[in-house]
Amino acid sequence: MPHLGPDNGLLVTHTNKTQDQLRVQVKKIQSKEAQTTEEWLRNYSLESLKLTLDHLVNEGNVILNSRNGIEEVEFTEETVTDFESRLSEVIELYQQRIQWLLQDSRKVFGLIKGTKVGLVVDVSHVSYRPRLLDFQKDLLCLIDEQLCYKKQLYCLSFSTEILPLWESPKTINVHVLHEARQWIQQLEPGRGCNLLKALKHVLTMKELNSLVLIVGSCPDQSLEILSDYAQQCMLGRKLQTHAVTYDCSNPTSLAVLKNLAESVGGRYHCYSSKGENFDSSDVHLLLQESQKARDLLKSIKQTFQRRIDGSLIGTIADVSTEFANTLSSNFLPRSPKHEGPLVIQTPCVLARTSTDWLKTNGLKAKKLNLYQVLAPNAFSPVEEFVPILKKTVSSSLLERVMMQFEWYDGTVKNIHIDLPVLYNYQKLLAKTVRTYEKRIDWLSVASRRIWGTVCERRVVILVDISVTNSMYIIHIQHSLRLLLEEQMSNKDYFNIIAFGSDVTPWQLELVPSQPENLQNAWRWVLSLQCKGSRNFMSAFRRAVEVDFKDRDKHKSQGIYLLTTGVPDQETHTVSAYVAEVCRGFDLQLHVCLFSVTEDMDSSGIIPARYANPTETAMAFKEIVQAARGRFHWFGEAGIFESDDITVIVSEIEKANNYSQKCAFLVESLKQRSVNPSVNPFIPEGDSNVPVKKEKRRPQKLPFPKPTALSLARMYIKDNHGAEGNASVRVQAWRPTSAKAEIPPAQPMKEWPQTENKRKHKPRKQPEFSVSVFYTDKGRNVGTVYRKYPKIMCIRKAVPSVTLPKKEEICSSKEWLTKYSIKKLKLELPRLMFGPGCTHQKKTVESLHKKVSAKYCAIFPSTEINGVVKHLQFQPRELEIYTEQLQKVLQRYIERIQWLLSGSRRLFGTILEANVCVLIDTSGSMDPYLPHIMKELTSLIWEQLRKNEVRFNLLRFAENTESWKECLVEATDETCHDAVQWASKFHAHGNTCILMALQKAFCFKGIEALYVLTDGKPDTSCSLILKEIERLRKKQDTKIHTISFSCTDRGANQFLKKLASQTGGRYHCSFGDVDGQLAAHRMLTEVLDDDDDPVFPYFEGDDLKKLTQEVAKARSFLNQAKSLRLLLQKWNINQKDNSGLKKSAQCGWSPRCRQDAFLQWSQLYGDTWR
Repeated sequence: MPHLGPDNGLLVTHTNKTQDQLRVQVKKIQSKEAQTTEEWLRNYSLESLKLTLDHLVNEGNVILNSRNGIEEVEFTEETVTDFESRLSEVIELYQQRIQWLLQDSRKVFGLIKGTKVGLVVDVSHVSYRPRLLDFQKDLLCLIDEQLCYKKQLYCLSFSTEILPLWESPKTINVHVLHEARQWIQQLEPGRGCNLLKALKHVLTMKELNSLVLIVGSCPDQSLEILSDYAQQCMLGRKLQTHAVTYDCSNPTSLAVLKNLAESVGGRYHCYSSKGENFDSSDVHLLLQESQKARDLLKSIKQTFQRRIDGSLIGTIADVSTEFANTLSSNFLPRSPKHEGPLVIQTPCVLARTSTDWLKTNGLKAKKLNLYQVLAPNAFSPVEEFVPILKKTVSSSLLERVMMQFEWYDGTVKNIHIDLPVLYNYQKLLAKTVRTYEKRIDWLSVASRRIWGTVCERRVVILVDISVTNSMYIIHIQHSLRLLLEEQMSNKDYFNIIAFGSDVTPWQLELVPSQPENLQNAWRWVLSLQCKGSRNFMSAFRRAVEVDFKDRDKHKSQGIYLLTTGVPDQETHTVSAYVAEVCRGFDLQLHVCLFSVTEDMDSSGIIPARYANPTETAMAFKEIVQAARGRFHWFGEAGIFESDDITVIVSEIEKANNYSQKCAFLVESLKQRSVNPSVNPFIPEGDSNVPVKKEKRRPQKLPFPKPTALSLARMYIKDNHGAEGNASVRVQAWRPTSAKAEIPPAQPMKEWPQTENKRKHKPRKQPEFSVSVFYTDKGRNVGTVYRKYPKIMCIRKAVPSVTLPKKEEICSSKEWLTKYSIKKLKLELPRLMFGPGCTHQKKTVESLHKKVSAKYCAIFPSTEINGVVKHLQFQPRELEIYTEQLQKVLQRYIERIQWLLSGSRRLFGTILEANVCVLIDTSGSMDPYLPHIMKELTSLIWEQLRKNEVRFNLLRFAENTESWKECLVEATDETCHDAVQWASKFHAHGNTCILMALQKAFCFKGIEALYVLTDGKPDTSCSLILKEIERLRKKQDTKIHTISFSCTDRGANQFLKKLASQTGGRYHCSFGDVDGQLAAHRMLTEVLDDDDDPVFPYFEGDDLKKLTQEVAKARSFLNQAKSLRLLLQKWNINQKDNSGLKKSAQCGWSPRCRQDAFLQWSQLYGDTWR
């Protein structure tokens, strides 16, 4: 019906639908004119609606109490009731707003602001078909409900590459919206999430005033890179940023997008189809305001309960301060018996610090130090000066019969190994380690988890009740309850001092630790309220000057500080005062640091000094060190650091080290005993020990050595066949005496040779024919060559090199067997300096000295490894060599770049077709886990999926968990499933590598394991190696080890040994950034010798072998450059002395000319002639 005009959404075909269409139109108008929560709260916040506590106080009447002269506020019941009613209405209004925000497209993408919108969509997460359809459906709703009311629109999708819909933003009309809908329906999944590239493109559109980022997977770039770039591009530009995470369960992605939005002053929205991890900046602001209203409403109902003649009365202090207190503490959750009386226990164990405990239970105290055990059988090497030799000589007898062992002072001693003693020693070590582990468990429970061990007899407890601890007052009270119940009953005296800005002691002086005093102290603790800052110095000074004023007369005195942040005073000031006060007295300060979240308190008060948890810990460590005390750092998750536990762990590591050295000694002894020719336990020449002598079999005597003439006859006969028959008959020589009857010599077919141990490869003899005959004069023999030997050119030409451009998936060791410098025959010494290049000298009897050959002056000479060689290459040949070697060097660097790119940077190259990747998720991996998850995702798609590798994933900490029960094919679905499974990793516990390896060996058809870890295993390294050797007898599986951010040399050595023992490779990503930079500079810049970049020292097998080959190639290039300069200089000198050379050549004798002719013919062959 064209006469009706354009359809504005109100045309209906039935009158009953009119109301529904109007409702839809109202919704659209609301969407069009919607405000963000921040804008909306400017009109509807508690402050704007005058519903705060201050406004309530202003509505009351101030009266003076005639009895005590205190000002009070009087309210009518109607006033308070009306205020409560308005608060309830506002809470309902906030709920309605939240419900509206959680409807339609606002639930999925949030509220879109701005009139000129850039829509940037990530398609790397939608490879699963149903997921793609849901995503397209939600985007279409976003177009129809919100974006269609904007003025301009720009659309762009991205994965690894970007695909914009238009070149520039388009003004919205029917055609533009139609193209946008078609673009959404044609979206195809991609791989990778290159958010930085998308931002670089879309931020060039200066027309936009709103940017919507919809991301469903973890970006390829880190948060620092993304936020820095976005902040720089948006500086001075009003661009509203709205970041959306769509149905993503990866916590890293959520954190990156949220922090990115906050860094540029934008908003964020997190949507999950399963209802998990929902978060939105708009909803969060509303919930905060709603919670404030609820807290205020509860406080009013509790505060105004005294009704006198229909009015409510309260002092001004009550109305203000009591409300502030109830907000922070009265509504916090408590345990059922939190306010009940103490259940006092009497400690059954004497409290001691771990340092004191180890004085009686340590390895040295129990005489379990390895050097104590080996000392009775340890002998220093015997050295004496021998006058004849004029030097000091060491005895080698002990070295043959004993094991050499490095002592603790760095010297080497000869050790006699007593296997039963070592076995018993290792059993005692294992038992002692179990005792240490029980001690650590004991220190990690009950009140010791919070306070450590309270050892002193006279104790003062300092409690931080600053206003920043308002949300944690229940935790602080519970901590004090545990301490009073479990550790204070056997002390002599104690006191508690609470401090904020002011200092509040429980008692004026120390009181005895009696049950009634402990109960009274607990009741006082329950009345504590948080206020002020952290005036630690005042509290500490009060304890020292009042409670410990007679500290010089008493022993065993301690101050225990429970705090959550740095003191108000500077650290160096506190340390200096603490050191001065505690010096010379038996008084220590111990710090118990409670790590809490870094949120500001509800009243908005910022502490006088602020530091993050790490900086806070460092400050208190310095203070504790000055006071000769102990440091204990804990949180809700457990103990982060404790001096008591650290000392025990150090003793356990020492025991493990001793056990490994014992295993090394036993293993070395076994290897030596395998050789039957050397018995280390029986000294040579000991007549008291019976030695069984072996009977020697008689050996046949060798044949006599043939003479030169006999060898010549055999040689000519064997090599010349019929041609030599005549000459052989001639050589059957008889003496001239007729009386002698010597039978004619018969030619021998074969001369028996003695057996040689080494079999020499027979050399190919030159082909020539010779005839020997008697001359007319006497018995002179003449020789005639019938076939002359072919002149061989000993000079080698520079080979032409052809290297593959495509990277081969193999180890560097395999790759270099085909493309190393030696294999390509480009080693400079072998190529240029053959046996004919050696400078020759012969002794001249008349001169009584060695003289150089005359033809040596033809060539320039240089010294190679201490031997003078003649340089017989020409400059052009050196140029060809340099070109070929530079081509090889460039190919090496390109392969290094390939090894340092993508997932190969962290995991190395996956070579096998059936693998399992083992990831360490112990507690020490917590800071690195997001980065590892990102690299693991890249590994799954880049190597496993691309190369169709059957794989499985396994994480290990204190226990193990595998992704699947067997190896699976790498398809799109399985790879997505693996990435989702890996995104749920969280770091905790210890490092149990052995259990993980045993489980991985159970997978059927497994060819290789790739183990990524950052430290030493919890169990013995030698035990793991022996167990793996046993498992590999059943199934030959390689283990490739990957060291990640590990600075422990012992741990890296263990990983190297594990890989080497199983035929695998060791990989370490240390130095990858410097390596990439060096490779890039080598390939792109023209560098001088002084500015040449150098690769860092790579410890991984693949990169280490390649960088060694690169260093070798660069060394040959420098040598070739030096030789070229030598040739140029020699040629210039030859031209200057050409006259002298001609005269010298004219004076050559025929013998010298013949020598020079033969030398040049050997070098250049027929081509020279």
